[in-house]
Amino acid sequence: MSRLLDVGSGGLTYDAAGVSIAAGDAAVARFAPLAAAATRPEVLGGIGGFAGMIGVPRAYRDPVLVASADGVGTKLEIARRLRRYDTVGIDLVAMLVDDLVCLGAEPLFVLDYVAVGRLDPEREAALVAGVAAGCRTAGAALLGGETAEHAGVMAPDEVDLAGFAVGVLERGAELGPARVKDGDALVALASPNLRSNGFSLVRRVLAGEGSDLAAPAYPGAPHTLGEELLAPSVIYAPAVLAVRAALGDALRAAAHITGGGIVGNVARVLPPDRDAVVELDHVDTPEIFLEIQRRGPVSTAEMVRVFNCGLGLVLVTDPESAAPAVAVAEAAGIPAARVGQVTPGTGKVHVR
Repeated sequence: MSRLLDVGSGGLTYDAAGVSIAAGDAAVARFAPLAAAATRPEVLGGIGGFAGMIGVPRAYRDPVLVASADGVGTKLEIARRLRRYDTVGIDLVAMLVDDLVCLGAEPLFVLDYVAVGRLDPEREAALVAGVAAGCRTAGAALLGGETAEHAGVMAPDEVDLAGFAVGVLERGAELGPARVKDGDALVALASPNLRSNGFSLVRRVLAGEGSDLAAPAYPGAPHTLGEELLAPSVIYAPAVLAVRAALGDALRAAAHITGGGIVGNVARVLPPDRDAVVELDHVDTPEIFLEIQRRGPVSTAEMVRVFNCGLGLVLVTDPESAAPAVAVAEAAGIPAARVGQVTPGTGKVHVR
């Protein structure tokens, strides 16, 4: 027998507490077709159930699943100020799948998590549309996610976006430090913008309270600062997988240049008895990085410790395969260049 009390029909409601079930239902109705457009043949069940289902591609004889989790970070504050949310979902996917591909994994699916102070179906649809677009570029399925309304805890216009991704690779085929040798080449895949990292420093230097996001991004820029800061991240996973398919074991490792910059991330693919020498002048430095230096001022040492400075992802290849790696990446639409080499050392990165 029920022990719920009969208090009548006029009591307090969830809506009155700040959470709208109807708005949540409306948001999910908008998400479903977006997710359906970002799929793979292996998907068995997506948005609408309690969980998503996907099979492992049949081409893998001994598959290993690879997982990553990340968020967009304080770049979302720029999106909030501009009321523009269509690009940050792409950033989320880039942060997730480009970590997976550093082990050589093919991205299978993404799950997203959106937390808001008050549900706005149009805004949340823009967020998820970006995630779906990123998934299509990466060749991953948007398998599901969660949208949480945190009334009374987050401000009504506050948003956070995070996610989780899973990829697959053949056991024993993973990229990483164990494969890296003396004399190996470093090949950079170019980044035309900040991507989604270092934005606490970016906002301090360029976009603090009262700053004009409608002003030119830098002297002579053909676009605004807001447009520059919200430019979406390049998704490198398809290009890296193409390089791996072309080079095989000649591709040794890959470093995704995110938080920690060039120095911190290239170090993650080095054995303890190797160093890396990175020569920045082989890749054009986007002007926005120079503007951060000028207006900070921010030292070069700090820039390469925080930002990608134009190197979005760095591949380690055998020396003879550097030029083919560049050619394959560029055929996949990503400008690339040889930017240095691996030397004997103690696991340090030297940027020149």
